[in-house]
Amino acid sequence: MWNKLNKSMMICQMAFGLSFYGVMVILTRFFLEDLQYNEADTMMVVGAFSAIGPLFAIAGGFIADKFLGAYRSLTIAYFAFAAGYVLLVLGASTTNVPMSLAGIALASYARGLMSPSYPSLFKRTFNSQEHFENCYPVNYSVNNVGAFLGQYLFPMFVLVIGFSGGFVLSAAMATLAFVILVISRKSFVEIGSEIDQEPVSAKNWAAFSVLSLAMIGLVFFMFSNMDIGQNVVYAIGAAAILYFISLMFKAGRSDALKMGTILIMTALTTAFFVYYGQMMTSMTMVTINTMRGDLFGFIPIAPEAAMSMNPLWCMVAGPVIALVFSSLEKRNINLTTATKVAFSFVLTAIAFGILTFAVKNVGNDVVIRPEIFLAIHFFQAFAEVIVGSMVVAFILSVAPKHIENFSVSLFSVAIALSGIVGAVFSTSIALEKDQEITQEIVQNVYGGYFSTLTFWAVVMVGIALVSSVIIRKMLAAGDDENNTTLEQVEA
Repeated sequence: MWNKLNKSMMICQMAFGLSFYGVMVILTRFFLEDLQYNEADTMMVVGAFSAIGPLFAIAGGFIADKFLGAYRSLTIAYFAFAAGYVLLVLGASTTNVPMSLAGIALASYARGLMSPSYPSLFKRTFNSQEHFENCYPVNYSVNNVGAFLGQYLFPMFVLVIGFSGGFVLSAAMATLAFVILVISRKSFVEIGSEIDQEPVSAKNWAAFSVLSLAMIGLVFFMFSNMDIGQNVVYAIGAAAILYFISLMFKAGRSDALKMGTILIMTALTTAFFVYYGQMMTSMTMVTINTMRGDLFGFIPIAPEAAMSMNPLWCMVAGPVIALVFSSLEKRNINLTTATKVAFSFVLTAIAFGILTFAVKNVGNDVVIRPEIFLAIHFFQAFAEVIVGSMVVAFILSVAPKHIENFSVSLFSVAIALSGIVGAVFSTSIALEKDQEITQEIVQNVYGGYFSTLTFWAVVMVGIALVSSVIIRKMLAAGDDENNTTLEQVEA
């Protein structure tokens, strides 16, 4: 089950988590303090940084399917990460806004190129779909080892080596992953798809280069003009979904029904990641403005590093969830993916319920202890691991092979759309620069916002359960149609 290739890929994944989330956790202060952005604009940029990369997984899936293959796409992605972080180093060193935006634009493009390629290639390192599905949550936890270290340590590193030093560390981690993939090239090509094993034509390299330059330019424009940029995200997301629907109409009835279940799961995933996106936007602002003190009285933690509690719990959640669902399957208790997502919304409702209670009952000192956020992230992290690992595995299990990477990219489309929507929602609690934080603001502004999110999380539990029933019936109908077709062929 485990082998040298999937272990080396998990090292790359951990390096990604350390570098990408290390950058993300210090971006808020970088834009607020060094680049002098206000709260609303900062939340939009950071929210877009977490969202635009997954959006361009649409193009990443197309590139992997048609031009380069998963291995080449993944290798180039890590090189682009390193280059993007180098641009951030230059931007931080010179306080240059365009250079900084160019850096996060290139890193966002790299994430889009990586997102559909990694699970597709990772799956091929296993002997069966069952082994892949059981091990993918563990891979998710390994990614979160890097994310935890990055989010917890980088705010403290920045105090010593500055923002530019933090970006240098990220560039080094991305370079390490790139080198690992290059060294293992022969082994990855052998287990890769047909396109990975064939040489790339000059025409495909040219098409890839032109497409890449266009995407990087578009991302830079979006970061520079967020009002227009958010509409571009909506348009691209809608176009991807409409294209997928057009493929459904061209497919046979069995494949069309299975593709329909992917659309339903994409909608549920979009709703869920609106909540996940709050961690980078509204929750980060709340911790910067209210979280004070050491965790348990002796563990130092910077306010913006509170999001490191998420990957901390994700490291625990991955193996636990893999063990729980494997044990249920051995007892012939097979929950649908949508049912698992419904349980995730239960956990999310609990997490945001705790946050709502905390802000509505804050004292005159306007201080919320780190332990409260540790509890919030416990529930949200378990919910995230279920959705983040199970939905991708579900898509890979039902997607037609010839559009496998593009189908996986719909998961990233969901993250992109939810990231922008969540960032837009978050701006409703943005305060004016240098505005004093009072008990009334925390209780009324923050409290009203998070109580609304808690209510809708409860509503989504019911929607996900209804979706589970619909998906089960669609898959059963698709299997019946496929069996009928096979019988007709044999006759």
